[in-house]
Amino acid sequence: MAHSVAFYTLGCKLNFAETGTIGKQLTDNGFVRAEFTDGADMYVINTCSVTDHADRKCKKVVAEALRYNPNAYVVVVGCYAQLKPVEISQIPGVDMVLGAAEKFNLMAHLGELSKESSARILNSPIKETRDFVPGFSEGERTRAFVKVQDGCDYFCSFCTIPLARGSSRSANIEETLEKIKQVATGAVREIVLTGVNLGDFGVNQGEDFYGLVRELDKLETVERFRISSIEPNLLSDEIIDFVSQSKRFVPHFHIPLQSGSDEILGRMRRRYKTYLYRSRIEQILQRMPHCAIGVDVIVGFPGETEEEFLKTYHFLNELEIAYLHVFPYSERPNTTAKKMQGRIPQSVRHERVSMLRTLSEKKRQAFYRKHLGTTRTVLFEAEEKSGFMHGFTDNYIKVKATYDPLLVNEMADVLLETMNEDGTVSGMLDLAIVHH
Repeated sequence: MAHSVAFYTLGCKLNFAETGTIGKQLTDNGFVRAEFTDGADMYVINTCSVTDHADRKCKKVVAEALRYNPNAYVVVVGCYAQLKPVEISQIPGVDMVLGAAEKFNLMAHLGELSKESSARILNSPIKETRDFVPGFSEGERTRAFVKVQDGCDYFCSFCTIPLARGSSRSANIEETLEKIKQVATGAVREIVLTGVNLGDFGVNQGEDFYGLVRELDKLETVERFRISSIEPNLLSDEIIDFVSQSKRFVPHFHIPLQSGSDEILGRMRRRYKTYLYRSRIEQILQRMPHCAIGVDVIVGFPGETEEEFLKTYHFLNELEIAYLHVFPYSERPNTTAKKMQGRIPQSVRHERVSMLRTLSEKKRQAFYRKHLGTTRTVLFEAEEKSGFMHGFTDNYIKVKATYDPLLVNEMADVLLETMNEDGTVSGMLDLAIVHH
């Protein structure tokens, strides 16, 4: 049996939380957690399958793991493992593939690991994956990603997540509070709530995300809560109003849009139109003018005309948002969109991605510039680079300061003064106001 284990996580914050859960299960049973480059006895690779690029990354990580220890056991879990287990099992060096229902039960299958035979596949049909397994990212001093919801019932036409993770599910509010209290006993100052469709929390419990937010706000052991991503149709007036007055929930929302064309949104099977999206943004900024708003966008969806793309561009340009996460559309097996006519050439997709990423940088700079001359509370992180350290304000402005070990994992008030070429902001620290 392996005695040391190293992990590599691809994809979203939710995957990092789940890697933490698997890691804790192994370390609780005698494993020593190692760095990837240490040549561990076993490597667990937690995969994403949102794009083809993520699939190719998995193969590269397996090869890299075996370079550090050619005799290591390699276990692959995650969305890619649920969707394409046979394909993964054929990657040289992979010993075991665990699907969505099996990945949290790795300990029970360790006896089946062998270098002498072909990869072992343990992969139940996704419809049989009904249990909710909470999790949180390990090894974080400053913040932790806590998984409070899993799965999705939406079946957007471009997305494989329901096929990879199953139906929407969560623990109840009481159980979730207990899990977060466990996380908050360490040095963690900020908790990021994560899920596949976070706003759907409690759908199978007769509860809702608003109820969870209200209860979490009462926890005095956590200084900051951040909402990772929430669908616009699930971001209610009550949630916006509550966050605007909250002592713990920070003024930062990440709200997927995907397209600024109502026609494209319809073909994507999204559950809102642009007028609803715009109204969400306007209401947030009316309550919290200082709020950071991030947006997910997909370009190059089948049949997306130049006119429809420009609708998206102009729609986003008009909104007072802080940044964009831009993705080129990627054909995924067993999705409705893959069968649609009007495939957009890769060169056009890349051109559109480039235009929106340029817009994103302009938006980010404008958002940062708007806050120069204001004082905001910054949570500084441990990493030191070339004599500097970084942290984030409550509203997600990245701040750079001269490294000071006394500021590691501390909150300090900073007067934001100048924008730097590296995309950060510097300012005057009020060392008299450090929030221990």
